[in-house]
Amino acid sequence: MNKSISVIGILLICTGLVYVGASLFGIQEQKHARNESMASAQKAISAGAGTPSEDRENGEAIGILRIPALDREVPIVTGADEDDLEKGVGHVPSTALPGEGERIFLAGHRDTVFTRMGELKPGDVLEIRLAEGTFTYQITDSVIVDQDDLSVMEPAGEEMLTLSTCYPFEYLSSTDQRYIIHARPVH
Repeated sequence: MNKSISVIGILLICTGLVYVGASLFGIQEQKHARNESMASAQKAISAGAGTPSEDRENGEAIGILRIPALDREVPIVTGADEDDLEKGVGHVPSTALPGEGERIFLAGHRDTVFTRMGELKPGDVLEIRLAEGTFTYQITDSVIVDQDDLSVMEPAGEEMLTLSTCYPFEYLSSTDQRYIIHARPVH
C-alpha cells in the first residue's frame, strides 16, 4: 500500500513539474513575441509612414500604447485574436485609428499587457504613438460589461479610445465580463 501511494505521489509531482515547465515556457514565448512586436512598432514609428489599414496583416505591429500611471509601454498590433494578443495590445481593425474621429478599440490580456488596469482612474493619461504621430487621451470613466456586449465597439460619433480586458482581474481562466476604459482626446 505504501509503495502505491509513493508511486502516485511521484507521478503527481512529475505531472505538476511538467505543467509548471510548460507554463513557464509559454510565458517566455509571450514575452519574446511582445519584445519582437515592440521592436517592430518602434521601427514602424521611426519610418514615419504607416501601412494603410487595408494592407495591414493581423499580428503586425503598428504602434505603442504608453500608460504613464502604470509606467508601461506595450506594442499595438493589428487584430485581437489569441495569437495577436500574445504579441501585445490588439487593435480591432473594424474600428478607427487615432486621428480618424471615431472609436478606437484596443483589447489586451489582463494577466500580461493590461495587468493593474483596474488601478487606472479618470484623469489618467494614455498615449498612442504611430508613424502618423502621437495621440494623447485622458481617461473619463470605466464600466464592466458582459463579454457579448458589442456596443463598446460601435461607432461613437466622435474620437474615443476604448480599452478592454477580461474581468474580474483575479480569475485565472476566461471570464464572461469585460472591464472597459473610455478615454477622450486631449487637445
